[in-house]
Amino acid sequence: MAWIGAATGLDLLSLLFCMAAVFVASVIRGFSGFGLSALVVSSISLVLPPAEIVPMTLLLETVASLRMLPAVRHDLDWRIMGGLLAGAVPAVPAGAWLLASLPDSAMRGVISLLVLGASLMVWRGIVFGRTPGLKAHGATGLVSGGMFGAAAIGGLPVVVYLLAASVSAPTTRAVLTLYLMVMGLYGAAVTGAFGLLTVESLWRVVLFLPLLFAGVALGGRKFASAHPDSYRRYTLILLVVLALAGLARAIYG
Repeated sequence: MAWIGAATGLDLLSLLFCMAAVFVASVIRGFSGFGLSALVVSSISLVLPPAEIVPMTLLLETVASLRMLPAVRHDLDWRIMGGLLAGAVPAVPAGAWLLASLPDSAMRGVISLLVLGASLMVWRGIVFGRTPGLKAHGATGLVSGGMFGAAAIGGLPVVVYLLAASVSAPTTRAVLTLYLMVMGLYGAAVTGAFGLLTVESLWRVVLFLPLLFAGVALGGRKFASAHPDSYRRYTLILLVVLALAGLARAIYG
């Protein structure tokens, strides 16, 4: 165990906490198609600086999506995908610059507020009066890209948007899977360019991969027999609790 602590830079209790957080988040990700990054960042930021967590989480998001993609590819909506990516790609570097520049406590507060706000918007069940077009897709991608670079939680505004647009659960899950895979890989590359992707982060990713695979597989089996909306309540309650804990950590240290 000593070499694991040395490689990851984590003591035993912190390591076990991080492993539990990744597994729970992976189950929810396999079930709902979202929630991995928000849950991992919100929980692990209680014990690690956000700048260390975000690049690692982006890589985990990429692997989780790659694992899920074969099962959801037939439900993809390429028009939505194209619009989201067009807006998101140029926004990621700005978010990564913010992550590299802000102090840890300020970044914890920003992340917690973003998670809390997006979660409450999903909870309210906002619905658009008409079907959105490419401009709306691109604007959502722009917001999402900035949140990806800053906090690895760019999936949340996309979830809010797709639910408000009344996109079906299978299509939402498919779009999120491919979008998060592409943006996770791109975001990891951008944060790496800012010097935020370290050897310790890579070791953590390697250590967490078995938990990620097991959690996504378990969650995916649950999705097949579940009501499309059944995952939202529990995921959102957990996100709100973690966001409030993160705010307390940012304020009180």
